[in-house]
Amino acid sequence: MTNDLFSSFDLSGLRLPNRLVMAPMSRVRSNPEGLATPSMAAYFAQRATAGLLISDGVQPSLQGQANPLSAGLHNAAQVQAWKQVTGAVHTNGGRIFAQLMHSGRISHEETSGVQPVGPSAVAARNTMIFTPKGLLPAPVPRALSTSEAAAEALVFADAARHAVEAGFDGVELHGANGYLIGQFLSSSANHRTDVYGGSITGRIRFAVEAVAATVDAIGASRVGIRLSPGAGIWDAVEEDIPQMYTALLSELAPLGLAYVHLVASTHEETLIGLRQTWPGALIVNPAGQSAGYWLERGADLVSFGRAFIANPDLVERLRAGLPLATADEETYYTGGDKGYLTYPGHAY
Repeated sequence: MTNDLFSSFDLSGLRLPNRLVMAPMSRVRSNPEGLATPSMAAYFAQRATAGLLISDGVQPSLQGQANPLSAGLHNAAQVQAWKQVTGAVHTNGGRIFAQLMHSGRISHEETSGVQPVGPSAVAARNTMIFTPKGLLPAPVPRALSTSEAAAEALVFADAARHAVEAGFDGVELHGANGYLIGQFLSSSANHRTDVYGGSITGRIRFAVEAVAATVDAIGASRVGIRLSPGAGIWDAVEEDIPQMYTALLSELAPLGLAYVHLVASTHEETLIGLRQTWPGALIVNPAGQSAGYWLERGADLVSFGRAFIANPDLVERLRAGLPLATADEETYYTGGDKGYLTYPGHAY
């Protein structure tokens, strides 16, 4: 593994001691009111040696809640609860961004109490949704009107203000994995004929407006976006992938974001082309390749998800060439501290 992984990096003025990023993961450990808990503070603090931590997907509004027991950033109590998390991370010398994840159609009234919304009234096909009553079929969302879509983009900016108030160093908009931003990019989820659909220009408009509003709210140096070109998750099928993502990054480039976070979910040729398009910092989630592989191909930072679950000291293990523990998948989403706080560091 290249030594560059352990060199420092200036992320728009935020000094990272290494180039390992803890990717956002849904661990659903909040309480029913969407409040961060002391266990969440301990979990992130344990992993604070990462160059950058990115939180679980946080709902920016009640309308945007995907999962039961996920935390929010849309009221004062939630802001206050997150302060224990950001405080613990900073006390341990870490840096943390909040991932703002609007579920769009990948939600259920049993979870949020409201009908999910989306770019079009099209349910995700052959898809089961996590709810308090167990897995239920994905519902048909209510299609946002043109004015509602413009207003929904501003929800990310409101949540970003709350994130800064809660002590986060910045925010990452979740434009990947078939959630609301990704649904607007998707030709299978977005059947619109207004300014938010149809052409590539129309399909990327919601993402650009959401990012621009967030930049206006908290400053470009505090804003990143995660994208998963061609992943097709939650039935969000995309067309014209190289052209659409090149157009999107070209629109975002003048905003001067802290970073773009790409999942290696499409052809390597396309990802390298997007690296050439994007002039700023790039995080790559390697999807099976080594960190060094992507650092050599233009990534500035590399994110790891599951490896951080069972290895709170992942940075130290990789630096020393030590074996990695394997996470217990049965405890990913079960709640409680087992499989959350119970992974020890290596005996150094």
